[in-house]
Amino acid sequence: MDFDVLIIGGGAAGLSCALVIGSAMENPYAENKKAGIILHQKASHLNSALLNNAFGIAPGTSGMDVLSSAVSQLEELYPKLQRIEKEKVKEIQEIEGGYRVITNKKEYSAAKVVLTIGYNSPFRIKGLEAYLIPHKKAKPTKNRVQLKNDDHLVKPGLYVAGTLAGWRSQVVIASGSGASVATDILTDWNKGEHTKVHDKLA
Repeated sequence: MDFDVLIIGGGAAGLSCALVIGSAMENPYAENKKAGIILHQKASHLNSALLNNAFGIAPGTSGMDVLSSAVSQLEELYPKLQRIEKEKVKEIQEIEGGYRVITNKKEYSAAKVVLTIGYNSPFRIKGLEAYLIPHKKAKPTKNRVQLKNDDHLVKPGLYVAGTLAGWRSQVVIASGSGASVATDILTDWNKGEHTKVHDKLA
């Protein structure tokens, strides 16, 4: 496999998931793991957001600035997590031991995939049609969609986070959803022992 986990989407949920996984890559249970993120950000609702009510973010901060700073944070602090830019996912196929992710430029294989691309309709990634349902927490007139899931798990090895998991479009909700998926993956890597990552002041 090219990756043990490949995150698709560079919005709040995807970057939060990547940051938590990246922070664990030096731990013994993750030292030989390969993780990556396809940083497609054009469709993120953060591009047009002005953040005044988000915990830990200074009022008046633009969503674009948050996206940019999070990518820089990921690059500087956790370089082991591979960043794939300027590619858009077209299809996901189930293969033995995981999934094939097909972009407009390349193909990747991954044991686990995390989808975090947002809830817009029409949904443009092939291979997931059987899991698409109307979004349960959005106005019907908005025609939003989500993937059927049980606590972020669509099926073994395939996770969904953020609005596509059925959560409302708030940056802190999407971020928490992405972090939750990351800790589920870390727990799996750690042989089922519940796992999270905290840095502490000396």
